[in-house]
Amino acid sequence: MPVPIRRLVVALTVCCALLGGATACGSGSRATKDTAAVAAAAATPSSSSTVEKQKLSKTRFVANAGLAAGATYQWIVKPWKAGKFKKGAKGRKLALVKAALAGTFAYNRLKAAKRNAEGDPTLSKALAPLSAGIDSLKNLPSKLRKGDSTDETAGSFDDIINKVKEAGKSAGAPVTDKVPSSSQLAKG
Repeated sequence: MPVPIRRLVVALTVCCALLGGATACGSGSRATKDTAAVAAAAATPSSSSTVEKQKLSKTRFVANAGLAAGATYQWIVKPWKAGKFKKGAKGRKLALVKAALAGTFAYNRLKAAKRNAEGDPTLSKALAPLSAGIDSLKNLPSKLRKGDSTDETAGSFDDIINKVKEAGKSAGAPVTDKVPSSSQLAKG
């Protein structure tokens, strides 16, 4: 939990007064070291409780899984259903490049969501069976970029995303699609 700014200002003022008084009155460096240690301890933030960590992990899971789902739907599933990946389709190359980029982004976000789920016991149990499926997505973006077996690849992404959504819903963390911005997609 963050410390209010007033409390930090008061602690810093008291520490400075103690430090100034110790250096003015004392001749040894022992007093200076002690007050410096007290000042450092006062400025150190406290750690979060287990309940707060679980809430944050669930929130992060929802955010990461939502971004993966949004990218998958927008740049892989939607063009796939529209037939943009078929040979001879207009704009096929661009659609495949975008799909490969979205696939890499989705894989990255799903890995992050899997790490986030480990902080919550319910989510961890719900997502455990999907671990192998998420790991299997690693090489699929390169297949999309090359145009190899696009129907199978797009279907794999769609299937895993839907399973992750179901797992989140069953664990009390419903995932909604959030289409990432171009800059988020480029960063991975």
